[in-house]
Amino acid sequence: MNLFEEQHIAIYNSITGKKEHFIPINEGHIGLYVCGPTVYSNVHLGNIRTFMSFDMIFRYFKHLGYKVRYVRNITDAGHLENDADQGEDRIAKKARLEQIEPMEVVQMYTVDFHNTLNTFNFLPPSIEPTATGHIVEQIEIIKEILDNGFAYEANGSIYFDVLKYNETNDYGILSGRKIEDLMHNSRALDGQSDKKNPQDFALWKKAEPQHIMRWPSPWSVGFPGWHLECTAMSTKYLGEQFDIHGGGMDLKFPHHECEIAQAKAWHNHNPVNFWMHANMLTLNGQKMAKSTGNNILPAEILSGDTDKLSKGFSPSVVRFFMMQAHYRSILDFSNDALLASEKGFQKLMEAISVIPSLSTTKASMDFDVQEWKQSCYDAMNDDFNAPILIAELFSAVKYINQIKDGANTIDAINFELLKNTLHAFVFDVLGLLETSHEASDDKLEDTIQLLITLRNEARAQKNFALSDQIRNQLTEIGIQLKDGKDGTTFSIE
Repeated sequence: MNLFEEQHIAIYNSITGKKEHFIPINEGHIGLYVCGPTVYSNVHLGNIRTFMSFDMIFRYFKHLGYKVRYVRNITDAGHLENDADQGEDRIAKKARLEQIEPMEVVQMYTVDFHNTLNTFNFLPPSIEPTATGHIVEQIEIIKEILDNGFAYEANGSIYFDVLKYNETNDYGILSGRKIEDLMHNSRALDGQSDKKNPQDFALWKKAEPQHIMRWPSPWSVGFPGWHLECTAMSTKYLGEQFDIHGGGMDLKFPHHECEIAQAKAWHNHNPVNFWMHANMLTLNGQKMAKSTGNNILPAEILSGDTDKLSKGFSPSVVRFFMMQAHYRSILDFSNDALLASEKGFQKLMEAISVIPSLSTTKASMDFDVQEWKQSCYDAMNDDFNAPILIAELFSAVKYINQIKDGANTIDAINFELLKNTLHAFVFDVLGLLETSHEASDDKLEDTIQLLITLRNEARAQKNFALSDQIRNQLTEIGIQLKDGKDGTTFSIE
């Protein structure tokens, strides 16, 4: 029996605004699509958080035994500077500024994206399609939307007719926005636009002479609309209706709203059963933005080469920090928060490292390992609640330390269950990596052992003032000494 047959998941569905029991369209199989990056600059930390949330979800589905087709696209054309279908293509603009080919920009930042995700121990998606690799599919979808009467041609460009669509459908079903409010808040067209209404969005744009990236179509030499690209790629690999579509909260409107409208105008049914949105990352209580300087790159976190951090942090510490907040919650990034997460991560890894040395016994115990295991699943089954899972993991850490100190016991069967469950959730589901013992770690351990030796000598000489001073000063910096019958050990809090 697969685990998914006994574990029942509830997922918060953005389109209904409530948690719903998840049943895949095809039993044992899951189709998951997540909007990937527009590769015109280095991937930023907010993107990392969104993709990490869905990496964790992907991992949990796989752990449960589902066969998952995870599609995450690369946007390498068609994403203009604003949502009003105006401005330059972001990749073409970067290419013009740096005087290189657009595909050089795409290659450069796609490589950066992959390298960064590999650093943080992401699993690769099943399929990673590109927008430029699916121009034919996008043209065919546009033809059918035109035939169905939900789009119109204007001077070689094709626009989706939002007001026509809204006569028989609900444009705003995902974001909760009303078409009347959108019309009221829209600025009047300036006479230079080809759109009938400001709310309409481009399915195909005729390329201006200066536009670098262009393809032939029945209407003009041009390029596809950004929203259409995801509709084409998701449906090609997951079908006209699939299980889950994910992305950042900022994509809910207009991007995902437009995806729903396009799909319904094309094949007349909702394309996705569950819409999932990860919340944003703030920095010191304020929204991250390159324009204001309130921003930090992944490489800066690892190196510590920034005035916003006191030191560099390992990829697993950063990952552990992000897993400590629910994916739908705003997470504030700060030096203090990372330092606290580093201590927690070290405590978790320390407990895992001592498991092989624990002794088993036939004696009874006061920790129900089977019940604890199900509590871990219950946390993840409740809309992938990683913070609650981590709290459950630390219940096991406490128990492990009790066994190590002789204050509790465990039998052989429960020992295996504890060890295997911890490994599954810490490494397979959360995607953390065990820390390696680098030279600096060895030097720290040698230094602490030297201080323990000096303290033992002071105690032997009845110099209790010096003995207490060593213990107290180590405690102040987070190093706890524990005196036992086998000598003095230490732990780093």
